[in-house]
Amino acid sequence: MRGMVEGLASPIPVSTRLPGVLQEDEFLQRFTGAFDDVLAPVYLTLDALACYVDPHLAPPDFLEWLCGWVGIEPDDTWTTERRREIVAHAAAVHRWRGTARGVAEAVRLVVEGEVQVRDSGGSASSATPLGPMPGSAEPALQVRVTASGPVDRRRVERVLSAVTAAHVPFTLEIVQETP
Repeated sequence: MRGMVEGLASPIPVSTRLPGVLQEDEFLQRFTGAFDDVLAPVYLTLDALACYVDPHLAPPDFLEWLCGWVGIEPDDTWTTERRREIVAHAAAVHRWRGTARGVAEAVRLVVEGEVQVRDSGGSASSATPLGPMPGSAEPALQVRVTASGPVDRRRVERVLSAVTAAHVPFTLEIVQETP
C-alpha cells in the first residue's frame, strides 16, 4: 500500500497552526516538522481521494485494493490497462449477477472472444391449473466460449462458480477460434 513519500511538503504545516508566540521557537518548529512529514501523504491522499477510487485514474499499486473492493480476484497476467477496464466494469457485472447476462458479462471480463450462455430457467409453471409443467424444473447453465486467444479454463470455472447460484450446475465448453 502507499506509505511515506520522501520530501513531500505538507499543504497545511502544523507550525502555522500554533499560536504566534510558539511559532518563534526553533525547537518547536523542528518538532512539528516531524508531524508534517507524517501528515503530508494523508492530506494529499484525501485531497485526491476521487482519483484513488476511479479505476482509470488510480495509481497502479492501488488497483489491487480496488479489485478487492469490487470483489474481483486479480490475475497476475493482466496488464494495468486490462485491470483498470475490469474494475471499471465490475459494478455493471454485479448488477446482473445471477442472470444469464451477468454470467456472460463476467466471463467476458476474463476471456477474449464470444461468450454464449444458455440457462434452463430452472423453474416451471403452467397457466392451466393442475396442467403439465412446461420446460425443465432442473436448473442448468451451459456456457460456450469461442476464444480468440489462450483461455485459462480453471480461471473461467472460478468466475462461473462465483457468479452462479450454488445449486445451479454449469457446463463449460471452450472452442478455440481458428485464424
